[in-house]
Amino acid sequence: MSVHHLGALDLLIVAAYLATITVFGLRFRNKGRSLESYFLADRSIPWWAIALSIVAAETSTLTIISVPGVAYTGDWGFLQIVLGYLVGRIVICMLFLPRYFRGELLTAYQVIGDRFGPQLHRLTAFLFLFLRAAAEGVRVFAVSIVVGIAIGTRDVLSIGIICLLTLIYTLEGGLAAVIWTDVAQMALYAVGTLTSFVLLGRLVPGGWPHIHAAAIAAGKVTIFHFAWNVTTAYTFWAGLLGGCFLTMASHGTDQLMVQRLLAAKNLRESRIALLSSGVMVLVQFTLFLAIGTGLYFFYGRAATTAPDRLYPQFLMDQMPRGVAGLMVAAILAAAMSNLSAAVNSLSSSTLVDLILPRRPRMDGVGRARLSRGLTLFWALVLFVLALLSRGGGHVVEVGLSIASVAYGSLLGVFLLGTLSKRANEGGAMVGMLCGFAVNFLLWKQAQPVPVHAGALSFTFPKIAWTWFVLVGSLVTFATGWLASFPTLNGNEKKKL
Repeated sequence: MSVHHLGALDLLIVAAYLATITVFGLRFRNKGRSLESYFLADRSIPWWAIALSIVAAETSTLTIISVPGVAYTGDWGFLQIVLGYLVGRIVICMLFLPRYFRGELLTAYQVIGDRFGPQLHRLTAFLFLFLRAAAEGVRVFAVSIVVGIAIGTRDVLSIGIICLLTLIYTLEGGLAAVIWTDVAQMALYAVGTLTSFVLLGRLVPGGWPHIHAAAIAAGKVTIFHFAWNVTTAYTFWAGLLGGCFLTMASHGTDQLMVQRLLAAKNLRESRIALLSSGVMVLVQFTLFLAIGTGLYFFYGRAATTAPDRLYPQFLMDQMPRGVAGLMVAAILAAAMSNLSAAVNSLSSSTLVDLILPRRPRMDGVGRARLSRGLTLFWALVLFVLALLSRGGGHVVEVGLSIASVAYGSLLGVFLLGTLSKRANEGGAMVGMLCGFAVNFLLWKQAQPVPVHAGALSFTFPKIAWTWFVLVGSLVTFATGWLASFPTLNGNEKKKL
C-alpha cells in the first residue's frame, strides 16, 4: 500500500484547526484564584456540555484509530463491553454520585479520606496518578500514529506539538477550558467520522447495502458470544460484567471523569450527564465498528498496513483533499481533548489529595501558582511516557488493559467504603494492595500456567483483560473486609 502525506490544503486546514482550538481554549482563561474555579469551573457547567466532554474523553484517539482495526480483524463483539458501560453508569448514579454531592469535594479520593483516613486517602490518590499517567501515555502515543502518517514527522515531534498546544489553554483555563474545548472538538470529530463513513460507502461497489449483506454472510457483524470463557476478551459475560465494573471504576473512581461530574450544577444534572453520555458512546462505537467492517471489504484480507494504522492510512490515501485534512484535525481534536482532561485531573489530585493536606495554610495565590506548575509538570510527564509507550498490539486494548490493572483495587476500596460499615483503614489498605498485586500478575502472565499441588493438577488460564477490574475489585473487597476483622472489638464482631 502506498503512503501519502497531506497536501498543502490539508496541512493548512490542520494548522488552522490547531491555532483556532488553542485560541478558543484561551478564551476561558481563569481569572479567579480559587481551586473550585480552576479545577471544577465553579460547578456551573450544564449537563449536556459535561455529557459531550465525557464522550470526548472516553472515545479518544485510541477509539478512533483502533476500534476500526478491531472490527477489521474480527467482528462487532466489542459492543458487548459497551453494554456493560451502560449498566455501570446506572450503578454509579445510584451508589457513588450521592456521596460525591454531600460535601464540597474537589476530588473523588477525598471521600476515601473522610471514610477511612489520611493514609488510604493518599494511597488511592497515588494509585490514580500511576494509573492515569500510564494509560494516558499510551493514548498520547496513539496520536503520533496519525500525525506521522499525515505529515511524515517522527514520534517525538508529533507528540511534542500536541502536548505543547494542549498545555497552553489547559494551563490558563483549567477545567472550564477543558470541557468547552471538548464540546467543540467532539462536534468536529463527529462530523469528520460521519464524513468518512459516507465516503467509504461510495468507494465500495454497491455501497453500504452491499457491505452490510456481505458482512452478515461473513459473520463480521456478530455481536454476542455467550460462551463462559475467561480467556476470551469479547464475550457477553465479559462485556456485561467486565464492562460494568470497568465503567464503575473509570467513571466512578477515576478523577478524570469524576472531576467532570462534580462540575455539574447539582446531583440531578450530574446523573443526566452520565446516563446520556452512555447512549452517545454506544452510537459512536457502533459507527467506528461499521467503518472497520467497511475497510475490510474495501481492502480485503490482504491489507499490508497494521490494523491500528489502517483507518488513518485510508484517510490519507482515499479521502479528497480538504476532507483528509478535516479528518486528521478531527483525530487531533480527540487527542487534545483527552490530554487536556488528563493533565487537569492529575494536577488537581496531586494538589488536593497529596500537597494541601500537608500544607493547609497555603494562601490562594500560592495555590493558584502551584496548580499551574503541576499542570506543566504532568504535561511533561505524559510527553515522556508517550515516548515509552510505543509497542505492538491494538493500542485501545493496551490502554484499557493497563487501566484495568489499577482500576480493580480502586473500585474495590470504594465499594468497601460504601457497602461495609465495619471495614477500617488498615484492612482496606491490605485489600487494595492485594487486589493490585493480583491484577498485576494477571496482566504480566504471558501464557497458561500449569499448577501441581499434590494430587491436584490443573492449568491456570491466561485471563482476558476484560475480567481484570471484576477480579481485582472482588479480591480487594474480600481481603479488605477480612483484614479489618482482627482489629474490631468483641461487640462489633458479634454484629457481623
